[in-house]
Amino acid sequence: MLKRIIYMVLVVSLFVACGKNKEEGSASNSGTNEKDTRAEIVVTSAQFETGQMELGKITESDLPKLIRTSGIIDVPPSNKAVISAMAGGHIKEITLLVGDKVKKGQRLLTIENPDFIRVQQEFLEASEQLSFLENEFQRQKTLYDERITSQKNYLKAESDYKRNLAVYNTLDKQLRLLNIDPAAVVNGRIISSVGIYAPISGTVTRISVNKGSYVSATDEIMRLVNSDHVHLELEVFERDAMDVKEGQHIDFYFPERSRETYVGDVHLVGTQIDEVKRTTMVHGHFEKSDSLNFTVGMFIEAAITTGVVKRMSLPETAVVSRNENTFILKLVEMENSNYSFDLVPVEVLETHNGRTAIKAKDSLNTTDEYLVKGAYGLIVE
Repeated sequence: MLKRIIYMVLVVSLFVACGKNKEEGSASNSGTNEKDTRAEIVVTSAQFETGQMELGKITESDLPKLIRTSGIIDVPPSNKAVISAMAGGHIKEITLLVGDKVKKGQRLLTIENPDFIRVQQEFLEASEQLSFLENEFQRQKTLYDERITSQKNYLKAESDYKRNLAVYNTLDKQLRLLNIDPAAVVNGRIISSVGIYAPISGTVTRISVNKGSYVSATDEIMRLVNSDHVHLELEVFERDAMDVKEGQHIDFYFPERSRETYVGDVHLVGTQIDEVKRTTMVHGHFEKSDSLNFTVGMFIEAAITTGVVKRMSLPETAVVSRNENTFILKLVEMENSNYSFDLVPVEVLETHNGRTAIKAKDSLNTTDEYLVKGAYGLIVE
């Protein structure tokens, strides 16, 4: 009986202990959660000095009103050329490589086709007939004027001459389009291959054929680009288009290259909105000396300054992010050489020249102090 009483006492004691531990554990967990969710951050004076932290106040600053956009480095359409053949044929000779520079009028390649010989032969025959028919027409006209021949003979001679003249002129144009000199053909110089020449000075940016390739009149052979006048082509959304004006300042950079910023200005603003993308094009100019480093087609990020706006701002170093949220650290109190801060969620509006414009759910007081330097290491996980 005594053993049974002792056993029951032990069981009751065990349940009491477990309950107590469970309450302590719950209290401990509750304290941890409270600590995790609590916004306050405490920094000792030693930490403040070691971290070279600084306090500052929010000020109302004149910041540029910016339109963020993107685009490419481009050239005018007149500075681009797509090279193709006026008639089909096989590539007989091509010596250029992508990146080679060419001058206007320089031979780019040679194309060969037996049909070129046929056109020259037809032109030569038309040329020989033209001389005869012209003389016959003039003779019949003289006879008709003197009432020696009939009107029928005169009209037939005129018709034959003009029909042959039309054929001659057509073949003459075809030869010139093929870069064949009609005068050389008349002198008996018949060729089976012709050259294709550069319509502009520039750089070869693409070659689509090889020696021996057959090309038709619609095939692209190569492309040339003249980079003497590179410019910015930016896409601006419809909602911002009316704010963009000629002469406004542009800052731009190459995100795939570096954060080095270049400057330009708005030269032209498009007058039509793309029906699908709801954007318009903005044409910008920049210093010609900068263009030496640019390549046509390079992607750029840009900001167009459309005005000035007053905004509440802090130094850029005062604004930090955590878990996709943005905060500033507001000084709550200084006690026992400790600095106590509260995390204040804010929305970043703009950053310019080291200052960041912000907006908070509650109004920001210009008399409060904030941690403007050293905040990053305190809350970034």
